Amino acid sequence: MNRTTLPENAIAIIGMSGRFPGARTIEEFWDNLQAGRESITFFSEEELRASGISPTLIAHPDYVPAKGTMDDIDLFDADFFGFTPKEAEITDPQQRIFLESCWNALENAGYDPYTFQDSIGVYAGSGGSTYLLVNIASRPDLLTAVNGFQLMIGNDKDFLATRVSYKLNLRGPSITIQTACSTSLVAVHLACESLLRGECDMALAGGVSISIPNQAGYLYQEGAFNSPDGHCRAFDSEGKGFVSGSGVGVVVLKRLEQAIEDGDHIYALLRGTAVNNDGALKVGYTAPSIEGQTQVISEALSIASVPPESIGYVEAHGTGTVLGDPIEISALTQAFHSEDEIRNYCAIGSVKTNVGHLGAAAGVTGLIKTVLSLTHKQIPPSLHFNQPNPQINFAQSPFYVNTTLKRWEQPAGPLRAGVSSLGIGGTNAHAILEEAPQDLPEAPDLDRPYHLLALSARTPEALERLSLNLATYCTGKSAAPLSSIAYTLHAGRHAFPYRRTIVCRDVQEAIQRLAPSSSQAAIAPAQNAYSRIVFLFPGGGAQYTHMARNLYQHEPFFRELVDLCSSLLAQSLQLDIRRILFPTTEQHDSATQQLMSSIIGQPALFIIEYALARLLMEWGIQPEALFGYSLGEYVAACLAGVLTLKEALALVGMRGKLIQQLPHGNMLAVALPEAEVYALVDAELSLAAVNGPSLCVLAGTPERIERLNKELSTRGVQTRLLHVSHAYHSSLLEPILQPFHDYVARLPLKSPSIPYLSSLTGRWITSEQATDPTYWTNHLRYTVRFPEAIQELFQQDGQVLFEVGPGNTLSILARQYQNAESAQQTILSTLRSPRQELLNDEEILLSALGKFWAGGGVIDWKAFYKGRTVRRTPLPTYPFDYQSYWVNYAAMVEDLRLPKEPAVAPIAPQSLLLQEDEEGDTRSQLEDDDLIRTICAVWQEVLGIPNIQPTNDFFSLGGNSVIATQLIARLRDLFPIELPLSVLFDASTVTALAGVIEDKLIESLETAPEERV
Repeated sequence: MNRTTLPENAIAIIGMSGRFPGARTIEEFWDNLQAGRESITFFSEEELRASGISPTLIAHPDYVPAKGTMDDIDLFDADFFGFTPKEAEITDPQQRIFLESCWNALENAGYDPYTFQDSIGVYAGSGGSTYLLVNIASRPDLLTAVNGFQLMIGNDKDFLATRVSYKLNLRGPSITIQTACSTSLVAVHLACESLLRGECDMALAGGVSISIPNQAGYLYQEGAFNSPDGHCRAFDSEGKGFVSGSGVGVVVLKRLEQAIEDGDHIYALLRGTAVNNDGALKVGYTAPSIEGQTQVISEALSIASVPPESIGYVEAHGTGTVLGDPIEISALTQAFHSEDEIRNYCAIGSVKTNVGHLGAAAGVTGLIKTVLSLTHKQIPPSLHFNQPNPQINFAQSPFYVNTTLKRWEQPAGPLRAGVSSLGIGGTNAHAILEEAPQDLPEAPDLDRPYHLLALSARTPEALERLSLNLATYCTGKSAAPLSSIAYTLHAGRHAFPYRRTIVCRDVQEAIQRLAPSSSQAAIAPAQNAYSRIVFLFPGGGAQYTHMARNLYQHEPFFRELVDLCSSLLAQSLQLDIRRILFPTTEQHDSATQQLMSSIIGQPALFIIEYALARLLMEWGIQPEALFGYSLGEYVAACLAGVLTLKEALALVGMRGKLIQQLPHGNMLAVALPEAEVYALVDAELSLAAVNGPSLCVLAGTPERIERLNKELSTRGVQTRLLHVSHAYHSSLLEPILQPFHDYVARLPLKSPSIPYLSSLTGRWITSEQATDPTYWTNHLRYTVRFPEAIQELFQQDGQVLFEVGPGNTLSILARQYQNAESAQQTILSTLRSPRQELLNDEEILLSALGKFWAGGGVIDWKAFYKGRTVRRTPLPTYPFDYQSYWVNYAAMVEDLRLPKEPAVAPIAPQSLLLQEDEEGDTRSQLEDDDLIRTICAVWQEVLGIPNIQPTNDFFSLGGNSVIATQLIARLRDLFPIELPLSVLFDASTVTALAGVIEDKLIESLETAPEERV
């Protein structure tokens, strides 16, 4: 399917989340549907009694002890969503679980709401808050202690959608919808309309219904909606109603064209949706209407521009009621009317036979079931159907009830389905679905040989669970390509403080390295962002053939820069330097010799370092300081804007040509401190570099270096002959200094825009130095001062240092200076050394990126994948750190009727009496410790957080304006003073607030001198 054949105004379903009876996840839900499993729970008498159900009611012959229950409705990760314990406890579990499901749905779609740049809308509805009516309202102690407004916003339906928008920072329309049983499918319709009108770029739509008590049945009444036996028998002759259930479902929607462009995983398409109301032309307010249902289905088909005969399945409202089922089939039959009058071609079913009627969540539950059916190309069985309701004439309709798991095949065109949801009060909704486009290009594994997987969580324990869940996912047959997994983790997950990264070649390696025993699986501690990013550029001698070859092969941006530099040098070098950088097997030895020459080696090293630095910068890693060792300083100067790329390449080329004209020289690294090395310097020997406390480099003629090497060896001094062609930074370079100076003098040097350290002085370069030809001439001739430069750099803690170039020489040298004072530096290598032939440059670079990100760094993942075909994929979602937050209702708390002492007693009046201290200042007799303890106790009572400390900040603990109102009111009860709400914004810690209260106590009592002692 190309863009010109995309269905007009189609909406893509790109994410889903849900919890249903018998299923905590979408995957478990589908397993149950496939297996034809009913997820209705029948309770024992003991379970019902434990839930507070009256024994008299339990014993009633018409009491049906059945319900579709959700497990663990008391659990919630309050910290994750920024709730205080008390706030979580008094918030309706419908609101909490819906919020959690919205987060899961966005993660399932591969989006981080905090970094998504466009608007996300929320359209949703819930059932009434039975938690408020049954649990909270039965607790007079709680009603007295908690602000009524806070109870309202935690339990009223109005705040369902806006709470999600607030907690997840969503800026699109946020609308709570209430149309009884059709609520969540109406929410889907309105979300689609909002997307098509451009009101938002992505939308969450769904609903939730959780009734309290969780373990409770119902009293069957003849002619009512509920089933007499706890089973929903949709369309069956024995169908007499449904059983209620609890559940939540959320879908993530986006315009199809945008979803394809963004590389989203597309579950299915919404081709058309419609909503209407029956009006007054029906038997009663709660009765359904054939006309209204027919009209809404016909309208949805018309909007979708698809013929009825292309629909292969309809997920019906299907409540199993004597009146409702025949009306629904009659309406569908009329809406599907065609001249051909094809019979029994369209399967029909109802998810209510599996999980019960989920109220406000019923429509989205049926939608999710149908989407899963389209995805798996299977129609699951509708349960409990034996003989049709005698009022339904299936034989003369397009429909048949599907009672077995059936492979879904369509003779021509894509698979399509309809979903109906009908609400008490007459608001009807219908949606036409279509399978996802089948001819979109598959997202191949990127041409990168390695992939970086990045995981994070708010706690180490959650990170461990997340890693194990991902490893389990990777073992499954349906695991996505590793590139899609990596991309989704990068682009679609929020970066939390605790982080872990692994670099791997394939899924099997990912599974191994995600294991807890893997050395790559170590959890990084929470860190703040680095104080400064620094690039270090190695000098001459670091180059070797095939350096960065893997990057040249697999990173287009890097390759473009190398190609550009090569073309700029082609005329002056009279060759293509890439043939020497990346030679064939036959050319390898020759290329190695050429790279040893200054005329080739120096430009080659510059090109690789420059291209690698620009690649890191392209990925969002912007250096705030630079240091180049010898030749590396030219790269630093170029990045800082002192030289343009063309000028820098020309200067490096000239430098190499001039040096190449000189006689050969050698350089010797010696393990001696600078003071001892100076004693060895003479007319033939120069101190070329100081690299460490006991590591220097001497340069001179080959003969003089050879003699020195023998002398030092006899003294037991460690030495190493460097692989260079000339004696850099020595007196042997003096014949070329003047022509070099003259060349630099012709260049329009500019002041640096990025600070960098001089390898000549070891100090920050000045504008005067950077633009002075004499500086660059001296830089060529005199000693490299590495210790001074790195010590200057290490005066700031918390930096990350990237060695941008081949090998890890500078990294090793820098670590010599990491003492207790400078231990907060992170030093990372980005390319292999020539001795690491078995390693891959891509693996080393990705490992450096991973360590940078794990330490708090930010990477521009969009740029990281620029120009590549990538696709988001559904992955395991965040493993919340659950705790129970629950208010037991009064029937379970025997002592509620007994009088209780208040948690915090009022302050005794005598403690407020004033006295004068030795200096004559007036103060209260109330001890500071008593005051602070009292305030701590009030905070603990209001926030629900134990062990409040004097230094705790009210807002950091999760306090807000509503809770602040309750807190101030409680303090006013304890202290006879005027205490404005605004005081908390200026005195937000316990200690600060205590100071304000004491001052106000003194102020109030000073006005009553007769009270003074």
